[in-house]
Parts: sequence; C-alpha cells; structure tokens
Amino acid sequence: MISYPVYKLIHLFGIFLLLGSLSGLALYTANGGSKSTNRFRMWAGIMHGVGLFLILLAGFGMLARLQITSFPWPAWVFAKTFMWLVFGGLYALVSRKPTVAKVMWLVIPFLATLTAYIAIFKPF
Repeated sequence: MISYPVYKLIHLFGIFLLLGSLSGLALYTANGGSKSTNRFRMWAGIMHGVGLFLILLAGFGMLARLQITSFPWPAWVFAKTFMWLVFGGLYALVSRKPTVAKVMWLVIPFLATLTAYIAIFKPF
C-alpha cells in the first residue's frame, strides 16, 4: 500500500513535469518556433503525457486514501478532473498558435493556481 504522502509527492512531480513542458513549449512557440523546427518537441510531449499520467494516477490514489471511492464524487473532484482535461488540451493549442502561446505563457500559472485552490480549499 502506498501512503498518502507518497501519492502527494508523485502528484507534485507530475504537476512539475506538466507545467515545465507547457511553459517551455509556450515560450518556444511565442518566440516564433514552429513544430517542424522544434528539436525537443518529442521530449516536451513525453513530459506532458507522463506528467498527466502521474497526476491522474496519484490523484485517484489520494482519493482512495481519503476513502472517496463511491460515486457521486464531491464537486471539487469533478472540477479537478475538468482542469486535468484543460491542461491536457493546452499542449495542442500552445504548439500551433504563436499568438495564443504568448497569452497562455501568462495564463498557465494562473490556471495552475486555480487548480491548487480547488485542491486545497475544496470550495464545492
């Protein structure tokens, strides 16, 4: 059995991978880089995917440790799952549009803070 603190550490590691890959890709695209010239695009995609997987795995592991196993889940779990989907789709959006990448480079930290707020305070 994996303990709650270990799940939390795995969750945080996934978050760091996800935010690092999205921020790096947004900065690269905002500076005029394209998908065809990005030599590290594959690695950014791998970091993004592994980060999403670890976040999901550890998140549901923490839910099990909190004994939230039956449906319907609390509303904050649905909100966090929705934010997970948003962060999953941002990779495609950021890698294709330089104008959107400039905005998202600033918006991504705010989305991450909103997600952390939902996790910490569970307002729903």
